[in-house]
Amino acid sequence: MQDNLISPAALDRLIAAHDGDVALLWLYRLKNPDGDPEDAARALCRTLREIEAASEKLSRLELSDAPVIVPPKPEPPPPAPADESPEYTAKDIAARSREDPRFAAIITEAQRVLGRLLSTGDLKKLFGLYDYLALPPEVLMMLLNYCVSLYPAGNPPSMRQIEKEGYVWANREILTIEQAEEYIAASSRRRDELSRMARLLGITGRALSGPETKFLTAWLDMGFDEELIELACEKTVANTGGVKLGYMNGILKSWHEKGIHTPADVRDKDSRRTGVKSAGKTETRDLGKLIKALDNI
Repeated sequence: MQDNLISPAALDRLIAAHDGDVALLWLYRLKNPDGDPEDAARALCRTLREIEAASEKLSRLELSDAPVIVPPKPEPPPPAPADESPEYTAKDIAARSREDPRFAAIITEAQRVLGRLLSTGDLKKLFGLYDYLALPPEVLMMLLNYCVSLYPAGNPPSMRQIEKEGYVWANREILTIEQAEEYIAASSRRRDELSRMARLLGITGRALSGPETKFLTAWLDMGFDEELIELACEKTVANTGGVKLGYMNGILKSWHEKGIHTPADVRDKDSRRTGVKSAGKTETRDLGKLIKALDNI
């Protein structure tokens, strides 16, 4: 970290303000110079009104002389190799389907679960899973049935969608029936959890969008249960007037970073925050009485 990042004069004015919200907002702005008030409210678990009040006080304190260091942007990671199998010819596919009874059985199973004959393009993708990714025949058949189970009856997935899931299995090294069964069971549990959380947030009658799935999955990965997510939702509605997942995400990320994962942890945090604010008000009143007494003397 660079020396003298914060000037002594700025520190003196910040300390003299006797306002924790002002100090937090100022530190947040040092780290996030482009953050807007809603971003700050989510990150600091404050209402927009509190952020606006702290921002106004910061302006009066004239803290603009404090330098802001913008961290350099990290180098972008190298592009990942494309999840594409080699380009097979129709002649390759026809020859293998005649010579390899295991691949012929996979074609039969694929056509059965999809309810249609496979096109040449479909056969190329299926052969890529079998030949290029080297998924065992029994695992590949489980993959086909698993992918079809995720879609409504009569509306099966495309072979491209099955191919994408096949790369997931290959990357996770799912190469046995036992590993496939464990993955399918875990995926089913996660879908149930996402469904319950969606209902809790009032999302019904439709599938989750990509951003919604990303938020809910991240919260589950942080270890939050339905009770904590519902509590974060209540705080979000109280502070913003609606269910805003970005604001909720700020609350839950803040709790996770502070090790808050139970309702008791939240109540303890809120009580300590209320206590600090009450103490600050008492000290301000006592200081006012002292100044008035000195004036009288």
